[in-house]
Amino acid sequence: MGEIGGNDLNYLFFQQKRAEDVKTYVPYVINAIASAIHELIGVGARTLIVPGNLPIGCRVIYLTIYESPDKKQYDQSGCLKWLNEFAEYYNHELQSKLDKLRTLHPHANIIYADYYNAALPLYRDPKKFGFIGLKACCGKGGPYNFNELVKCGDPSVNVCDDPSKYIGWDGIHLTEAAYKLIAQGIIKGQHSQPQFSSLCLSNENFRYFNS
Repeated sequence: MGEIGGNDLNYLFFQQKRAEDVKTYVPYVINAIASAIHELIGVGARTLIVPGNLPIGCRVIYLTIYESPDKKQYDQSGCLKWLNEFAEYYNHELQSKLDKLRTLHPHANIIYADYYNAALPLYRDPKKFGFIGLKACCGKGGPYNFNELVKCGDPSVNVCDDPSKYIGWDGIHLTEAAYKLIAQGIIKGQHSQPQFSSLCLSNENFRYFNS
């Protein structure tokens, strides 16, 4: 499964909608994901990986849009608590739907990829993983090296010397280094349900993530 519905929710937040308003769209997004799973299983799919949401309160674009002088809105890592709480809500609702789908399709492997908890340690302790904190590698201006009006790719924007030292690439997407660690946490670690180690899946498909 690809990421379905994420940009729909992103768009609403980028319009500075309240979390309570965005929550009303969550059932539509999750039902669209469930519909796609039904369809794929119907044409023969037997193993599907369904990703949850990342800790969006730690992502540079959200931190820039919702930057606040109120320190109570931030956790110890500098992430916006209310946005991460929304991501946790979305992930809980998605997992509940997947539980129902597993009952309907016991012959299929429907795997929940826990992006949230796989990514969170990178923000909680970036130095442990060799990362600089909440800044974009490719960007310009502001406390997070991100400007909504002058994004990565603009001739005036600088790119960091070593993207592997950053979690965020352009303020919107993460770096390859960050994605690789997240993937390792999902494929080799504890951040999938059911865990990959409990399934008869060939390691040959995941050689990149084992290095």
